[in-house]
Amino acid sequence: SEAKPPPKEETPKGISPVKAKKTPSPADAERRKLRPGSGGEKPPEEPPFTYQLKAVPLKFVKEMKDIVLKEAESVGSSAIFEVLISPSTAITSWMKDGSNIRESPKHKFIADGKDRKLHIIDVQLSDAGEYTCVLRLGNKEKTSTAKLIVEGIP
Repeated sequence: SEAKPPPKEETPKGISPVKAKKTPSPADAERRKLRPGSGGEKPPEEPPFTYQLKAVPLKFVKEMKDIVLKEAESVGSSAIFEVLISPSTAITSWMKDGSNIRESPKHKFIADGKDRKLHIIDVQLSDAGEYTCVLRLGNKEKTSTAKLIVEGIP
């Protein structure tokens, strides 16, 4: 109840200037009409998209690293290539020596948010080669490449 009196006192003072300002109302009304129609509808749709693209550059936060295994130790063990990507909505796929790897008992793909791994199970000499993680988002693409080196015993 204490807060109400001050506004009451102000309104008499405020009324006349407000009325004076309101007289060019037809022009204001025109301007207001235009806004929702032409300018008002589009902007709400656009910013989310432009904002998303600018806010989320497609990138490898952490690139793949080479894995070096000695044949004696490595045969039967596993190798894990790991990348950290951004954003987590990007799609990763894996390649070996330029051809796509399908998920199989041999190759497991692990995606945990931004953490993506290629798990090579039961490594053999034939698994040595160049592995690439391909990162896709919309029409953008990035790659990260590392080698799996299996050193034979002399």
